[in-house]
Amino acid sequence: MQLIRKIFTLPQILYFVIPILIISFLFTKLTTGAIEVSGIEFIGETSLPKGLTFQKTEVGGLSGITYDTINELYYAISDDRGQRANARLYTLKIDLSKGALKNGGVAPVGVTTLLNEKSQTFPPGNIDPEGIALTNKATVFISSEGAPGKLINPFIKEFLLSSGKEITTLPIPNKFLPDQSSQQGIRNNLAFESLTITPDKKHLFTATENALIQDGSAAKPNIGTHCRILQYNLLTNQPEKEFLYKTEPITPFLNVTGKFASGLPDLLALDNQGHFLSLERSFTGLGFAIFLFQVSLEGADDIHHIDSLLAVESQKIKPVQKKLLLDLRTLDVLLDNIEGLSLGSKLPDGEQALILVSDNNFNLLQRTQILAFRLKIETPIIRLLRRLFANFNR
Repeated sequence: MQLIRKIFTLPQILYFVIPILIISFLFTKLTTGAIEVSGIEFIGETSLPKGLTFQKTEVGGLSGITYDTINELYYAISDDRGQRANARLYTLKIDLSKGALKNGGVAPVGVTTLLNEKSQTFPPGNIDPEGIALTNKATVFISSEGAPGKLINPFIKEFLLSSGKEITTLPIPNKFLPDQSSQQGIRNNLAFESLTITPDKKHLFTATENALIQDGSAAKPNIGTHCRILQYNLLTNQPEKEFLYKTEPITPFLNVTGKFASGLPDLLALDNQGHFLSLERSFTGLGFAIFLFQVSLEGADDIHHIDSLLAVESQKIKPVQKKLLLDLRTLDVLLDNIEGLSLGSKLPDGEQALILVSDNNFNLLQRTQILAFRLKIETPIIRLLRRLFANFNR
């Protein structure tokens, strides 16, 4: 008994337990922590032929894209409001087998008509599909911007890939819905463009492209806008949090047309801890300004209980953190109306591909442009090992 007491004295227990606790803590942090994009490299572009038709539909208006790792296919939503053909999504093949995207490397291989809960097509004008995100159940969620002028609400619905039929509708908080007084809700064509699901499939995120009417002004030259990121719990299918996202102010260059538009068209969840890529797109009157940011919800205030940012001291609200990853204007590429982004296949060197796609607005002066990038992604474990080896080699 005395021997046992000597062995398990308090100092010895501490020497034994503390290292285990530290190792367990570090292991938990390293295996569940955020991944980080440490580099990005442009690896090619291509465009679909203008006026391309596939299965009696015009391929265009591609405003969102998502990747199916199991079948190695991409699903892209068309924002046709049912005016050229029924609301639909396309299945695409994108060839990155050589580690680059070559001309002609993208081709449609399927088209799926979207059907409502009654297995009917959506009436023209009643749907404006913009965002798309793949689940692990052979379904996709699709967001629609609605039509505030006609009091048509935005929606987020789940559809079967096999038939295109709607099976689930997520509730939209009242503050996002337009009303007859035009004093609240989404702005026309500036609503739920983005859609993404976390890798563990537990949370879905969307965001307004510009501020809600009661949250402030839409983006203007040299002035950004206050968007809301909306988080859903897919275990309950209920909205649970909202966050403030501030877009960058853009200075138009030789705006001879007098037209200007800027906002947040897409988000891409990188992990389960609230880290994303965001896409900001601006039309400056003479071409497009496209930016990729790394985004973190860490430290951001939950604003779901605030119905109007104009009614509070919004400058005290902590927005999401942003870090510029790439200004696409630095590429030797004539940019089009980039609206969607998705992680893609693994490249031959094992790095992760990133795909961006443009909405050509069914305009013969524009293109359906696809851009490909190589992402260098580091997990916390890889970062730790890299730093340890760097210190060891000094």
